[in-house]
Amino acid sequence: MKRWIEAVSSRIDWTTLPHLAEWVIEKAIAIQQIPAPTFEEEARARFVADQFRELGLDEIDIDERYNAYGRLRGQNSRRPGTLISAHTDTIFPAATDLTTRREGNLIYGPGLGDNCIGVAGMLGLAYLLRQQNLSPACDLWFVATSREEGLGDLGGIKAAFERLKPCVNQVINVEGLAFGHVYHAGIAVRRLKVTATTPGGHSWLHYGRTSAIHVIMSLGARIAAIQPPSYPRTTLNIGLVEGGQAINAIATNAGFWLDMRSEDSRALDQLEKQVRAEIDATTAPDLSLEVQVVGDRPAGYLDPTHPLVRTALAALETVGVSGSLETGSTDGNLPLAKGCPAVTIGITRGGNAHRLDEFIEIQPVPFGMRQMILLVLAAVEQQAQSPAEGK
Repeated sequence: MKRWIEAVSSRIDWTTLPHLAEWVIEKAIAIQQIPAPTFEEEARARFVADQFRELGLDEIDIDERYNAYGRLRGQNSRRPGTLISAHTDTIFPAATDLTTRREGNLIYGPGLGDNCIGVAGMLGLAYLLRQQNLSPACDLWFVATSREEGLGDLGGIKAAFERLKPCVNQVINVEGLAFGHVYHAGIAVRRLKVTATTPGGHSWLHYGRTSAIHVIMSLGARIAAIQPPSYPRTTLNIGLVEGGQAINAIATNAGFWLDMRSEDSRALDQLEKQVRAEIDATTAPDLSLEVQVVGDRPAGYLDPTHPLVRTALAALETVGVSGSLETGSTDGNLPLAKGCPAVTIGITRGGNAHRLDEFIEIQPVPFGMRQMILLVLAAVEQQAQSPAEGK
């Protein structure tokens, strides 16, 4: 893989890298200043689409899920291209204070690392290629995806991949804070909302009637006591609990939201069977229990010996980083589950993701951009010279 990396590296003027890194950081902050809770990404998508226009991309569009698309034509548009993706949504409500601040090597700001710097890095790739008049061997499809976080259930990449799968045969996904890691496998995730409904009543006058809250608390405790296997790694978490009307009322409704994950789909199915057995065993007078599947992220796997994984690790090695292989839950899950080679990489390091004091490190950004540029161009070069796949 090193020869591919060296070949594309020799065609790039790396003296512009410090300027590119500053450009990417500025764009990341500009993106971060636009609120984009999951399902409300339209304004951020429009900003990204405008950036695509300024960078000279074509086929620019925003779909009904607020994915923003742009294409950079390659030397051979008849061959399948590469999809570059980065999600725009955040976990923060629209009214969140998005003020940023710099402290030495750090920049603080909600959502800045997850995933504004990732989206900006994707834009930075297009910026460098345009500035240096570099044409990739095959088309690059840039997609700023929506609905990656929480209950978005990968809705953005699901729609984008379905739309572009005739045009691409590999995916490079960007998560801002993943620099130094190569995600080559996606864990399976299933999320349930369990709701209890009862007639309720007054806490004194109707004492003894079934309380929806009591039911949910008891059921939640039994589910929390389930011990998932440690190998393959499998987890469960009740992340949200809701219900009740007043302290002196027997609750008529209550519920919880359950997140289950596993490295193996069969282990996840087995865990869900255990959870549903506890739900089915829950009975009480005038009780109604409802279970909704509110999230279903597929699992996928790319062998570490695959050229895309090896090239991603070689790109990191070129910038002096010994990369680690990881599994996770990202937009990369979807193409992997569909049998399409995909890796997820990062632009920098940071911390406190999903917190108001989230931060990114400035110093790694030039290295993160260099490894992404090398990976994309080398992977596309290999793709262009591989035997045609009949598409």
